[in-house]
Amino acid sequence: MTINEKLSKIQTQFKSKKSRFNSFGKYYFRSAEDILEATKPFLLELGVTVVINEELILSAAVTPFIKTTATITDGKETINATAIVGVDVTQKGMQMPQRFGAASSYGKKYALGNLFLIDDTQDSDATNTHGKSQSKTMTSAQIESAKGYIKSGGKIESIKAKYQLTPSQEKELKTL
Repeated sequence: MTINEKLSKIQTQFKSKKSRFNSFGKYYFRSAEDILEATKPFLLELGVTVVINEELILSAAVTPFIKTTATITDGKETINATAIVGVDVTQKGMQMPQRFGAASSYGKKYALGNLFLIDDTQDSDATNTHGKSQSKTMTSAQIESAKGYIKSGGKIESIKAKYQLTPSQEKELKTL
């Protein structure tokens, strides 16, 4: 079995409930730890390992970012997925380590979500606009991830609920 086939099996059979509750936002969510726990049964069965690496990206003119890479490997082949999260160094009510920790947690969650095609459109992170109108367009990397999502049985309507697709992006996704 190739690494693509092993990853596809995890992506299609992955189950992780949103068992954590945010009392401030009044929503349930899953954490990076929940995602990793749900992948453990697949590790021995498929002979794969999953690791997460982080890199701090600093620039004098820009907010610091954490680049998180989730990797699955079978010792011969490797597949990576990345997430980049900004660190809000001005966040009130948090100490600096908490600010970096929060960004790290988000980065891990979203890198794993990208790797395992976890659709979090019902997560408050995806649906909470904080009173602002939100309409995100998809990047080319997100289009590639969406293609995999659709090929594995996902619906374009779920993608359209989260992103504003250009006519060419929608056409590209509908032809799969």
